[in-house]
Amino acid sequence: MMAKNKEPRPPSYAVSVVGLSGTEKDKGNCGVGKSCLCNRFVRSKADEYYPEHTSVLSTIDFGGRVVNNDHFLYWGDVTQSGEDGIECRIHVIEQTEFIDDQTFLPHRSTNLQPYIKRAAASKLQSAEKLMYICTDQLGLEQDFEQKQMPEGKLSIDGFLLCIDVSQGCNRKFDDQLKFVNNLYIQLSKSKKPIIIAATKCDECVDHYLREVQAFASNKKNLVVVETSARFNVNVETCFTALVQMMDKTRGKPKIIPYLDAYKTQRQLVVTATDKFEKLVQTVRDYHATWKTVSNKLKNHPDYEEYINLEGTKKAKNTFSKHIEQLKQEHIRKRKEEYINALPRALNTLLSNLDEIEHLSWSEALKLIEKRPDFQSCFVVLEKTPWDETDHIDKVNDRRIPFDLLTTLEAEKVYQNHVQHLISEKRRVEMKEKFKKTLEKIQFISPGQPWEEVICFVMEDEAFKYITDADSKEVYGRHQREIVEKAKEEFQEMLFEHSELFYDLDLNATPSSDKMSEIHAVLSEEPRYKALQKLAPDRESLLLKHIGFVYHPTKETCLSGQNCMDIKVEQLLANSLLQLDHGRSNLYHDSANIDKVNLFILGKDGLAQELANEIRTQSTDDEYALDGKIYELDLRPVDAKSPYLLTQLWTSTFKPHGCFCVFNSIESLNFIGECIAKIRAEASQIRRDKYMANLPFTLILANQRDSVSKNLPILRHQGQQLANKLQCPFVDVPAGTYPRKFNETQIKQALRGVLEAVKHHFDVVSPVPTIKDLSEADLRIVMCAMCGDPFSVDLILSPFLDSHSCSAAQAGQNNSLMLDKIIGEKRRRIQITILSYHSSIGVRKDELVHGYILVYSAKRKASMGMLRAFLSEVQDTIPVQLVAVTDSQADFFENEAIKELMTEGEHIATEITAKFTALYSLSQYHRQTEVFTLFFSDVLEKKNMIESSYMSDSTRETTHTSEDVFSRSPRGSSLDYNYPDSEDDAEGPPPYSPIGDDVRLLPTPSDRSKYRLDLEGNEYPIHSTPLNCHDHERNHKVPPPIKPKPLVPRTNVKKLDPNLLKTIEAGIGKNPRKQPSRVPAAPPEDIDQSDNYAEPIDTIFKHKGFADDIYAVPDDSQNRVIKVRNSIVINAQGDEENGFSDRMSKSHGERRPSKYKYKSKTLFSKAKSYYRRTHSDASDDEAFTTSKTKRKGRHRGSEEDPLLSPVETWKGGIDNPAITSDQELDDKKMKKKTHKGKEDKKKKKAKAFNPPIRRNWESNYFGMPLQDLVTLEKPIPLFVEKCVQFIEDTGLCTEGLYRVSGNKTDQDNIQKQFDQDHDISLESMEVTVNAVAGALKAFFADLPDPLIPYSLHQELLETSKILDRTERLHELKEIVKKFHPVNYDVFKYVITHLNRVSQQYKTNFMTADNLSICFWPTLMRPDFENREFLSTTKIHQSVIETFIQQCQFFFYNGEIVETPNPVACQPPPSNTVQMVEPMVPLQLPPPLQPQLIQPQLPADPLGII
Repeated sequence: MMAKNKEPRPPSYAVSVVGLSGTEKDKGNCGVGKSCLCNRFVRSKADEYYPEHTSVLSTIDFGGRVVNNDHFLYWGDVTQSGEDGIECRIHVIEQTEFIDDQTFLPHRSTNLQPYIKRAAASKLQSAEKLMYICTDQLGLEQDFEQKQMPEGKLSIDGFLLCIDVSQGCNRKFDDQLKFVNNLYIQLSKSKKPIIIAATKCDECVDHYLREVQAFASNKKNLVVVETSARFNVNVETCFTALVQMMDKTRGKPKIIPYLDAYKTQRQLVVTATDKFEKLVQTVRDYHATWKTVSNKLKNHPDYEEYINLEGTKKAKNTFSKHIEQLKQEHIRKRKEEYINALPRALNTLLSNLDEIEHLSWSEALKLIEKRPDFQSCFVVLEKTPWDETDHIDKVNDRRIPFDLLTTLEAEKVYQNHVQHLISEKRRVEMKEKFKKTLEKIQFISPGQPWEEVICFVMEDEAFKYITDADSKEVYGRHQREIVEKAKEEFQEMLFEHSELFYDLDLNATPSSDKMSEIHAVLSEEPRYKALQKLAPDRESLLLKHIGFVYHPTKETCLSGQNCMDIKVEQLLANSLLQLDHGRSNLYHDSANIDKVNLFILGKDGLAQELANEIRTQSTDDEYALDGKIYELDLRPVDAKSPYLLTQLWTSTFKPHGCFCVFNSIESLNFIGECIAKIRAEASQIRRDKYMANLPFTLILANQRDSVSKNLPILRHQGQQLANKLQCPFVDVPAGTYPRKFNETQIKQALRGVLEAVKHHFDVVSPVPTIKDLSEADLRIVMCAMCGDPFSVDLILSPFLDSHSCSAAQAGQNNSLMLDKIIGEKRRRIQITILSYHSSIGVRKDELVHGYILVYSAKRKASMGMLRAFLSEVQDTIPVQLVAVTDSQADFFENEAIKELMTEGEHIATEITAKFTALYSLSQYHRQTEVFTLFFSDVLEKKNMIESSYMSDSTRETTHTSEDVFSRSPRGSSLDYNYPDSEDDAEGPPPYSPIGDDVRLLPTPSDRSKYRLDLEGNEYPIHSTPLNCHDHERNHKVPPPIKPKPLVPRTNVKKLDPNLLKTIEAGIGKNPRKQPSRVPAAPPEDIDQSDNYAEPIDTIFKHKGFADDIYAVPDDSQNRVIKVRNSIVINAQGDEENGFSDRMSKSHGERRPSKYKYKSKTLFSKAKSYYRRTHSDASDDEAFTTSKTKRKGRHRGSEEDPLLSPVETWKGGIDNPAITSDQELDDKKMKKKTHKGKEDKKKKKAKAFNPPIRRNWESNYFGMPLQDLVTLEKPIPLFVEKCVQFIEDTGLCTEGLYRVSGNKTDQDNIQKQFDQDHDISLESMEVTVNAVAGALKAFFADLPDPLIPYSLHQELLETSKILDRTERLHELKEIVKKFHPVNYDVFKYVITHLNRVSQQYKTNFMTADNLSICFWPTLMRPDFENREFLSTTKIHQSVIETFIQQCQFFFYNGEIVETPNPVACQPPPSNTVQMVEPMVPLQLPPPLQPQLIQPQLPADPLGII
């Protein structure tokens, strides 16, 4: 059973390979190829094939185990599978004749038969005979594989007779054939199968092969196989054919002719070679080695196949050739790079045509070597040529090898360079000539297209010479110059007409009437008409100017770095030693110092010695001085310490003083250098200004170890250094002391520090009274216009050149103090130097005793600004006018200067003011005495001015503001006074529309000092009561006097309804729950005058709905806080100015007037502007009407629309100066519903049309979305660029997508993209907000909204589903209905907004805030449709849901838990108790406070 189950062993055959053998005489110089044939069959791999096998052996080798004293070799066995799949094992024996290398005769063996008989033997026996591999194996058998012949014996089953058909080596073929014939006869006797192998057929002689075939044909069953061991052709075939003859069960052998077999074999080799070469070509580094590459490729089938067929040597050669090609290619590229870089190098070193025009290349090379920049462009190598050095590997070294310049290519580059310079010189000359031609053509106006001008220059010589591109470039440059000049002149014109703009309050919004008035006046100016073809730019400049007028800061000043505020701060910072405000914090409570921090500086251990001495005299670090105990914290530091500056002032150790100890000239000098370094470092890095004035004390150590010969010198040098440093010097007291320091010295030094600290405290500690405040008796403001053609130090020289000039309080970077004797006493005068735009806030809100108004006599705009400012100054305040010009001669030589100086003197005469002139070329008028009379006049009127100021302060609410003049921190109060009138109650819209009582804005300690400019940036403000009437502005500042008690108001029933609308516009956004605490006023209590809102506007909304503003995350508690709207109703129908009138009457005194009513020049100027736009009225009527209008100028008034055309779309999206306003939309709604308004024309409702915001033609913007995308790029390129820019540079920008970007920048971004789609936004240097606005504008310009109108109703219905999970899944199904193009873009945008919302802690843009900004852009609502207005909050919440659940909708993510996942309910159908929501257009939403207080302060009167 076991025998049956055992698998049969494959059959085994022994084949004996025989052929001509013997001595050289018998076989010639080489054998017939028996060994090569056996080698190739047994070990077919190319690396295992050895072409040389010698039969001449030494006696030792012959007797080794491989030969084993036999004349045959055992080659091993091969397992072979036949075509029928049957395996067999073939043992290969080679019969040969080994020759002694000494006698050159056959070795003697046990079998002494001749070769023919031996070769025919069928039984072979040789004990422990090892397998033969190669000749090198002999004698080194242990180094090769050792395999014994099985059982030491074999029975031969067939013979392979080898016949060499090549030319042979000194051998006659006939002799070989004769030998073969005899051998065949002997073999045939064994009755074993025989196959003839025609060897070396690759060198075949045709007639030899034919003779062999003829020989075989005469024999029975004798087959000839044509073989080549070298190329491995038919080697396996001959053995396989023999096995088939031995095994009768196998089929008849199939013999393939040599040529056919050779072609097949070569095809295999070629295929393998191609694959291997492709494999090698993957190596791109010519530094790669064969060892490294072969290890990586050894398991690759293509590599193994090639190695088996061709061998490692050929593979390595192929690899080496490839590496050499890579290297040569690298050298070629480097050379090409060098040649391409050579023109740039020549442009750098040989850019002067006159210098090289006639130089040969060799002469130019010598000149190049002498250039100082030679080393930066070229490198001189020690070894040449450069391509045979390691320089080819220095890819980061872009310098050109100098020996490369000797080539013909380099010389040709030089010649081209010279020719280029010649042609470029000519081209530049022609371009400049053409530029001058353009300058002579007078009719070219700013913005005129090139096509309109080209016909006039067709015959110009320069135009014909230069290219079209050059001519357009020159014309573009000319246009830029004239446009820039025209814009500058236009801006100057706006300043000249300052009275047009500066008659409104700060932060107000000009009405449409006001805008019409402005355009009517300016349209008469040639400088206005000059920009006729650039109307959008002109309008942008005008709006920018208006925006600056009503939001003036030094950061947004139109003069840029020439802003007067910036230049004054820089000059005073360099001229005066400012005291640091941080010092007041350090010493604020230091009137009675208990702890003193001392820094001890010394050299060679002196600092430590002094510290030890002080501690010796102390008890537990407590030191008794003058009856008081002080705790001392000592910090000794060696002067050589590299960490001197870092140890001097740390967060935990702030020194009150520094002891500097010395005992030699060397240490004294070292100490002096250290002190200078400390002061310079502190001043330079501005780490702490107080450090520059840290109290130093020089202490001389006692010379106890030697005779004090040097003591007088040290004492003298120390005193000199102390005088230089303005610090005390502590000398060694008289007498003899055993120690270096004594108690007297230490006490003296400590007293000096305490006195310095006390002095600092007295200087920086503010007190809450006017008289003692900074010790200033008078507070004067000097005003100058930004950009005036004179230096700041000229107008400040009368003060800075005075010996009595000193620094003002810490933090007042634009002020200085003067000590002058006025009258009989010395007075301290605080001079604050401001620009006119900064002075406006001071004029309205600060206590100022006098104004010095400076203007340039060379500039009409400077005088215009002075007139505009002076017109609104109270006539009780003294004024000094100062005209600035170069010299007195200007008055007589220049009519324009004479006119302006005369006008200034005339105005001064009219208002009884002082007038003087400053001349830049004269020193006489720069003395302080020029203002002495003015100061005296101010001093005389001081009491009247303060009385007037305090009187006005009792009539108006004091708002927290950032004062130009410092106030006592102790005087600040958290109490809030209820406004005395509706006028005062109106805060600065649109930031705090209900005033400071509700504290929508942050407290003064954090962000009340900032507002948003036109770009949405924050800037510090100087005044808070920004919307008071002009005749009520009384220069108030929270007075540094005892706070006044609150003025109670009785019968408070309602607020001005216009103010109520402002409240709704400012904070009314999203319906939220807000319990109503104040009942609605009855309709009969509502005043129906034009100045008041409709009764419906005063009715409270349903308790389930209130308006809120943006949600702002609270970082401290990581939650979202929303400030809700509380409606305040005032039912008292007081007139707007009624309270002020009553106050005036009750006090029985005349309220101060303004200078414009005292000066005919100022008054007539304002009246002349009014006449131009109200020509149908008389002068008196016109001016009276103007005053009446000014009196009622509220943000909530009917005649106060947006600063834009009536259509909100025309203002553009995210216009920096035009923002959407709740008030305008309220008016639109009221005009539709209210029919009792007097003199109001009803406007017919228009069909809803998409906005058209562009004023230029575009082939990209405004196109259908499908035209802008492809299957490969499903996102519009512009959208991709904007999103990428925002996410790379501004993802954390505060107020992203909420704060408006610059409208001009937005348009420029789109225009530039229109011209070049590959433009880089980074290179345009635009703000993130501008890019965000341009992105929103892209979607707003689409013909159809991104979210199709057809799906709006479905989204609305789905949002009503109460179950949150069901609602989200339904929304997901609706999104799938989007057009594929819309879906891809919507997914991209929502994913981006989700990333923005994830940064809400820094950008304050939650998903809620982003949805408020983006939903109108994505859905394109029809705000004329009242039905749609009632669902705006629901649509906004849908977009918020998409942003929050982005992963769920588009990426199959999980549903995210949100803070308030409650579905937005539709508004209830009962509208009796609520006003229908009127939501303004949110493109963008009105400017909002960037930080919201988490809670509202308690209302003092309980009306909220």
